[in-house]
Amino acid sequence: MNIAILGAGISGLSAAYRLGQLIPDATIRLFDRRSRCGGVLETLNRDGFQIEQSADNFITTIPWGVQLCKELGLGDQLVQTNPLVRRTYVVRRGRLYLLPDGFLMMAPTKLLPMALTPILSPIGKLRAGLELFIPARKNDIDESMAHFVRRRLGREVFERLVEPLVSGVYAADMEKLSVLATLPRFREMERDHGSLIRAMQKQLAANRAAHLAEQSGARYSMFVTLRNGLSTLCDALVTKLPPDTLQVGQEVTKIKKTPEGSWIVETKSSDSQTTSATNTAHFDAVILAISVQESSRLLTDSVPELAGKLARIKHEGTAIATFAFHSNQIKQSFRGMGFVVPKIEQSPILAGSFSSLKYEHRAPKEKFLIRIFAGGDRSPELAELPDDRLLPILLSELRKIIKIEGEPLFTVVSHWSQTMPQYHVCHRELVQEIESLTASDPTLALAGNAFHGVGIPNCIQSGFQAAEKLATSLSQYCPVVTE
Repeated sequence: MNIAILGAGISGLSAAYRLGQLIPDATIRLFDRRSRCGGVLETLNRDGFQIEQSADNFITTIPWGVQLCKELGLGDQLVQTNPLVRRTYVVRRGRLYLLPDGFLMMAPTKLLPMALTPILSPIGKLRAGLELFIPARKNDIDESMAHFVRRRLGREVFERLVEPLVSGVYAADMEKLSVLATLPRFREMERDHGSLIRAMQKQLAANRAAHLAEQSGARYSMFVTLRNGLSTLCDALVTKLPPDTLQVGQEVTKIKKTPEGSWIVETKSSDSQTTSATNTAHFDAVILAISVQESSRLLTDSVPELAGKLARIKHEGTAIATFAFHSNQIKQSFRGMGFVVPKIEQSPILAGSFSSLKYEHRAPKEKFLIRIFAGGDRSPELAELPDDRLLPILLSELRKIIKIEGEPLFTVVSHWSQTMPQYHVCHRELVQEIESLTASDPTLALAGNAFHGVGIPNCIQSGFQAAEKLATSLSQYCPVVTE
């Protein structure tokens, strides 16, 4: 049995790893046009600094990331966030203010910190408190994040708290972002408890009871990373694959389904210095773990209806600028891991992470590492701006927010064009249509961040599910014979 996987990011690597477990005798080929595996996950080590080029950690409340690390023997490398700085700042009029204690993405668990925060005006606080009396919506009709939060908590909570927090994750337009596709549990809270505030307070009480009842075993913080960098997760997956599986530097130029039901995959070297001819191979099944734009292009001839629906999922790009300093250049102390910037601040910065405070191993002693995020739907042009123009803009804005003396020791910029899927209103219905079309073909599966979540654990799960689908469907046509 021959299976092709397109895309050697964390989704494709997870699919190849799981397929190897489910169908040990299968021949798997994992193609990627880049010269390395890992996709956007890439760790750079420079002068004693550890710099993540994209995601720098993953959430633990979604289990597949932690579980895979342990399965690969990386459990002892899992590092929790620094407990002394597990808070977030919000920028208001160019100054940093701590997010109200107990405010979780969209709603408060504690009322007193909300009443005392300088981020909101008295009128904004009063309107937020009225959420307890706003009638609950009981239907399952989707709505935008902006509409939902303004409806429940008011305009000011949306603009000053929720919009920057959610934008820092999805880099999206809140007027279009689907609440059901991104944070459905808040709609469930509204439906089940009639109020977000009431639901969050009950959840807090339940969490405390569960914590007290817990007899043994350390609990992870909400986010963790790997001590030697997230690239080690990708490297560990590669070591579990047969030697000829990984085909890097190979761009897939065309795929076509034959009348017999197999797939023809055409590839060529992606090295611009190489003029090698196109290579053609036949496969029994294909997993597409590449961008939906690329998947749409490749499927246009064979599965045009599916290609059209994939093309409807839009993407935005981001740029990440990392600045290294001596600690004595930073003229203030912090009690948080980073900050988010509301859209109404009209700043070119989406968010910032104090990377060496968040995870202390990421910088040498007496050094400080800051990562700045720009672009997304808010400022798409910044994602594509050349470094010599982007860096002065971001550094100048950073100096307005925190007190910095002198120039950085060095800077590193990563540009990720069209890599952030936009989960617009009715995204779940679109994904259901895509999955219905895919389900009808036992030789085709999709994986990646465009469907059910943008985080590393979601991508791992998508790769596993794609592998499991093919293993199940192909077994009906190529059953394993045992004596």
